[in-house]
Formats: sequence, structure tokens, C-alpha cells
Amino acid sequence: MASGGKDSDRTLGYMTRKDTEVKLPRPTRVKNKTPAPVQITAEQILREARERQEAEIRPPKQKITDSTELSDYRLRRRKEFEDQIRRARWNIQVWVKYAQWEESQKDYARARSVWERAIEGDYRNHTLWLKYAEFEMKNKFVNSARNVWDRAVTLLPRVDQLWYKYIHMEEILGNIAGARQIFERWMDWSPDQQGWLSFIKFELRYNEIERARTIYERFVLCHPRVSAYIRYAKFEMKGGEVARCRGVYERATEKLADDEEAEQLFVAFAEFEERCKEVERARFIYKFALDHIPKGRAEDLYRKFVAFEKQYGDKEGIEDAIVGKRRFQYEDEVRKNPLNYDSWFDYVRLEESVGNKDRIREIYERAIANVPPADEKRYWQRYIYLWINYALYEEIENEDVERTRDVYRECLKLIPHNKFSFAKLWLLAAQFEIRQLNLTGARQILGNAIGQAPKDKIFKKYIEIELQLGNMNRCRKLYERYLEWSPENCYAWSKYAELERSLVETERARAIFELAISQPALDMPELLWKAYIDFEIAEGELERTRALYERLLDRTKHYKVWVSFAKFEASAAELEEDENEDEEQEEGVLEHKKDCIERARAIFDRANTYYKDSAPELKEERATLLEDWLNMETRFGNLGDVSIVRSKLPKKLKKRKQISREDGSTEYEEYIDYMYPEESQTTNLKILEAAYKWKKQKVAASEDD
Repeated sequence: MASGGKDSDRTLGYMTRKDTEVKLPRPTRVKNKTPAPVQITAEQILREARERQEAEIRPPKQKITDSTELSDYRLRRRKEFEDQIRRARWNIQVWVKYAQWEESQKDYARARSVWERAIEGDYRNHTLWLKYAEFEMKNKFVNSARNVWDRAVTLLPRVDQLWYKYIHMEEILGNIAGARQIFERWMDWSPDQQGWLSFIKFELRYNEIERARTIYERFVLCHPRVSAYIRYAKFEMKGGEVARCRGVYERATEKLADDEEAEQLFVAFAEFEERCKEVERARFIYKFALDHIPKGRAEDLYRKFVAFEKQYGDKEGIEDAIVGKRRFQYEDEVRKNPLNYDSWFDYVRLEESVGNKDRIREIYERAIANVPPADEKRYWQRYIYLWINYALYEEIENEDVERTRDVYRECLKLIPHNKFSFAKLWLLAAQFEIRQLNLTGARQILGNAIGQAPKDKIFKKYIEIELQLGNMNRCRKLYERYLEWSPENCYAWSKYAELERSLVETERARAIFELAISQPALDMPELLWKAYIDFEIAEGELERTRALYERLLDRTKHYKVWVSFAKFEASAAELEEDENEDEEQEEGVLEHKKDCIERARAIFDRANTYYKDSAPELKEERATLLEDWLNMETRFGNLGDVSIVRSKLPKKLKKRKQISREDGSTEYEEYIDYMYPEESQTTNLKILEAAYKWKKQKVAASEDD
């Protein structure tokens, strides 16, 4: 048989697989695709197909006239059913149709035999039992039906539908004792809650209250759940048994206080007491529940409690309920994410509004216990304010000095100062000690801060404190420490020199400035030089000021330095006039002013020469310099000479330059360029030179011809 190959298949008989393939007609290619003059809709096509459809061939109706034909018909039908069963014994529908056909022929013994054979093949199929029992009941075979139901619930005790149908039949027949007995048999199997509730409803239909109460007792023992106890309590309440109802609730709270559904139990208990006008009992139940149920499962409880207090409570009770609800929300937030410090801040603010000191301290202690997981400052920036607020609360609200001091001390111990620190915390701790008139403690804190984590703020505040106390020697030492730690800090140098000048220590101030400008690196040298120059001008040392400007020009040739130097020279006449007002005569003053103007003019000229010869690319700075020079000459009035500057002013030209983009395309951008007089003369000379060269070439060519 192996030689059959791929085409051989036992299910095909004598045919091959190729013979069974459906050959579809080859689709015709439409050459003319133009629309037909008469269009046909899909509706017309369907209508025509329906009209042309042939009539359905139905077998003729057979009329049985005598018993022989009936016997033949029954034999033929039974043979068909038996054949179907032989082919598909697992098909339940075949068995059901067979049995129902026998039933229709009034042959109940054969029908019962078919049902028995079906059940023998698949007794776990409860549908067969249901249909079998319905067959017996429909034909009023009561004992047979009881027998079927009894066998069904014995074999399939976990199928509730079988029990329900069995009990329903007995109840219809009026056999109440039998139905109760069936219920008892069912309860031995500990069914779900619905089974017990059906038993209870059955007893209540016949007004058997005590029996129902007994069943409830068994029910809550079998299913010790909140819903079971609540149903039991409602049953007792409906019967007017208030004491029994309260007893049920109390038993439930003892057994199920830690259950996940305990919230529903306490709400139902409180509402029961509320209906009984026991307001204090209900309030106590709500508070007991709020203290024992986890916050995440008490949302409905809080809502009910707030509504209860609004209805029965006074102003204090209502506020307490609202605070409790918000407290629950914050507890839920900090439980989900204890490192969310904003939630802790809100929680503390809530407790501070209530005013319970012990609870406030407890929340603060819980909050500060959540130390950030990493030693990075960005994680600590919000956390550190918990400590600050805690310390301020202890100092201001509780007026507990020692506890405040302990809070600051513990916080400063906790911070890893070798990695980062917080100047604000050091300063707050020092200011607290000053408010307590403990200067030694404040100095010790600030000294530790400078030793462990020096910062600009700490130095500035420490110096300010000592300055207010009048301890100049301490200020000098602090400035020296400040500059040892940060020698490039121009602010510190300037303030140190300013301190010495305020003490009329001119030489010390000058020495400090000299030390400062000799530093190899400075963060803002222009401010330091300006402060030094202003110092010398204020002291009236004009020659020293000029020397300083010259030294500054050796370091930088920025146009602002040139302008500042020139303005200083221009204003030098007024400075000297103020000093020697009684000694100088008017004509001498005029001559001196002219000399100062000439010096200022010479500085501007030096600057212009520098930009022209040494930095020709800085055209815009040079143009700005010349504009300042022109403005100064204008301010001089009769003594000024504007023509000197105007001959040097450049022309503004609008030009375009090509710019390449990232995508490879190009565009043009306009910009302002400056052309100075010497550049225009050079351009003219180049044009003349080119013209002369062209003329010379032309003459040489004519001579050759």
C-alpha cells in the first residue's frame, strides 16, 4: 500500500486526491471595459436570482392508515435512531430526540429505557438528569421522578440546579416535610450562600421563624463572612428583635474585625444603631472602626462618618470628622509613597491646624524617619525642610528650647557634609542660639560650618554678625579664612577692603586691593578693578588712579576700559577744582580743564590707533568708541572739537553673507559693516593703480601694432 504515494487516501475510496479537486472555470478577460448603456443594480440581480430559483423539493406527507404501516414506520424510525446512536454515541441531542420520540409514541417504557441507556453512557451530564426527571414529571410518574432526582443528587451533589428542581417538585406536590428533608441533605454538603438563603426563604414562606433562625446560625458558622452576618442581623431587625440583632453584630465584630470587608460590617452596625436612635453608640462604632480598619479600605466609612456627624454632631464633631477624612487621605498617600515629602508637609499642616502636640510630634518623627535613599543633594532639598519646620514648630509653638536644639543637632549630624551641605540649616541653628543669647553656641555652630562645609552664605552671615557686634578683629580673621578658602572671590576682596576703608585703614585697604589684583584667577575681575579705581578716586589719588588704568590697559584693551579712562581724565578737572577751590584762579581753572580735555582726547586717540593698527577686525567696538568720543566732545561745549572725531567716523554699510544650513541649503543674512576713512582711501588707490596698469598695457599693444 506504500506505493500509493501522496495521492492515495483511505477516506477517498477508489478516487485519487486529484479527482476530488474542484476545477473552477477560467475567468474571462473583459476587453471592452466601457460602461454598458443599461446599468443593472445589485437589487435587480438578487431579485432575478430569487425569481429563477427552483421550488424546494419536499418529501410527500405520509398517512398511516393501519397498524401494519404504523409498525413499519416505528421500526424504520427506531432503526434510524439506533444507527445514529451507533455512529455518534457521545451526541446527547441524539439520545434526547430518541427518548422524546418514544415519548411521543406513548411508549414510556421504551423512552425510560433510552434515558437509562443515555445516563449509563454519561452520568456526569446533569442536563440528561434534568430532562429525564422532567419526562417523568410531565407524564405524572411521581415516584419515578423522585427516584431519578434522588439518584441525580446522590451522584452529582455539587450541582445546585438538581437540588432546586427536586425541592421545587416536592413543594409543588405539597410535601413540605420531604422538601425540608431534601434541604437538610443538601446542607450537609455545605453549599454556597445562595443554597442556605433558599432554605431560609423556604422556612419563612411557611412562617417557621425559629427554624429560620436556627438555619441562620448554621449559615454563619458555615460561611463566617460579613455579608452572612449582615443578612442575619437584618432578619432579626425585620422581626423586631433589636437585642438579638445587636448581639449578631457584636459577634460579627469580634470575629471579623480584621476581615477585608470589615468596613461594610461597621457601617451596617452603625446605621442599625442610628435607626435605633442610639447616636452615641453609632459614633463610638464609627470611631472604633476608623482606629482599627486600615486607611486604604475605609473610604466609604469616612464618608458615612462625615455625613453622620453633619446630621447629629456639633461643630467640633463635624470638624473632627472632616479632619479625620483628610487624615485618612494623607495616611493613604504617605503609605503608598513615604518619600513624597509634599504629602508629609500637608499632613503636618493638617495636624497643626488641629493642635494636638503629641500627634504633631509623632507625624514629624515619622516624616523625618524617611531619609532619602541616595547621598545626592537634589533628593535632600525637600526633606531638609521637614527638619527646619520641626525645629521652628518646637521653638515657636511649643517654646521648648532644648528640644529645638536637639532637632538642629540631630539634623546636622544626619547630613553627609563631606558630599554636600545646607548653609540655610547652619545659619538657622546659629540664629536660634543668638535668639537664646548664647553667642558662644552660635559661634561654635558657625565655626563648625566653616570647618566642615564652608559656603559663601555662611561666611557672609558670620561676618555680618561679628560686624554688628563690633568685633573687627574677628571680622578680619573671618575675611582671611574666607579668602584662603576662595581666593578668586572678588566680592570677598572688595568687602574686606571696604571694611578696612570704613575703619580709616587706607593703606591696609590698598594692600588688600593689590593682593586681590595679583591673584592668578578671579571670578569677576572687572568689578574688583572698578572697586579699586573708585577707591583711589574717592581718596583723591589721581596719579595712582592713572597708574591703575595703565596697569589695567596692560591686561585688557576692552573699549569700555578706554572709555572709562577717558571719562576719568575729563572729570579730573572737576575733582581738582573741588579740592583747590580757594587756591586756583578762574583762568588757571580754564587752562587746567583744557589740559584734562587734551589728556582725555589723547586716550581716545590711543584707543583709536590701537583698534586701527592692532585689532582691525573689531570694527563695531571701534565705532562704539568713536561715538562715545563724539558725545564727550559735544558735552565739552566750546572747549570741545567735534570735527576731530567726525573725520574718523566710519560709514555704515548693509551687506549680505551666505549661511549654510544643517540640511545643506544656503541662505543670505544681512549685517552691518563699517568702512573707515583709511579703508576708502586704500580702495581708491587700488582703482587708480588698476586703471594706470590697464592704460600702460593698451599703449604697449598699440606700439606692437
